[in-house]
Amino acid sequence: MLKRLSAAVLAAAVIMTSPAAQALSKYGSRGSEVTNIQTRLKSWGYYSGSVDGIYGSQTVAAVKQFQRRHGLTADGIAGPATLEKIGLPTGKSSSYSSDLELIARVINGEARGESYTGQVAVGAVVLNRVKHSSFPNTVAGVVYQKGAFTAVTDGQVNLAVSSSCYNAARDAMNGWDPSGGAIYYYNPSTATSSWIRSRPVIVKIGRHVFCK
Repeated sequence: MLKRLSAAVLAAAVIMTSPAAQALSKYGSRGSEVTNIQTRLKSWGYYSGSVDGIYGSQTVAAVKQFQRRHGLTADGIAGPATLEKIGLPTGKSSSYSSDLELIARVINGEARGESYTGQVAVGAVVLNRVKHSSFPNTVAGVVYQKGAFTAVTDGQVNLAVSSSCYNAARDAMNGWDPSGGAIYYYNPSTATSSWIRSRPVIVKIGRHVFCK
């Protein structure tokens, strides 16, 4: 009887400390993770309620909208997959891994047909924005800022990522910046914004012009 009870207690402990159990916010949840979710979704325009750390109906609706936009099951629950997209700890990977994944997805969506140097340069732009006062100070914040990247807007950020894009993301995160400190880039053959064309040019790599 004691052995059976011990096994049951052990099984319950495993469930309670599993990544999925640690990284699961849903309707009725409270705490710092909910506050972080609300803060990020509010900064990206998904959430308009108070940042109060209470997972209510407005937070559920905002999470569902975010999930639909990013190819996730729209259940309103901030489980590991949703937290990873938002850029918050999931209990199964480090923040470095989450940032690497997001940068690689941007590179894949924006520059998978470019040279390796051009791919690293796009990753460097993401990181340069994180450090710049005019942009959000996290990789997720930069990537999901409204209208920032075409690949996020049209869903290409959700495509399968090639190994070269992961390698390019790692090189960018390790400090290689072929863009010369650029915070913008564009393709002259497709860009329609006169504003982006007015930015001071730093370097041209492949089809992309990198600028301040």
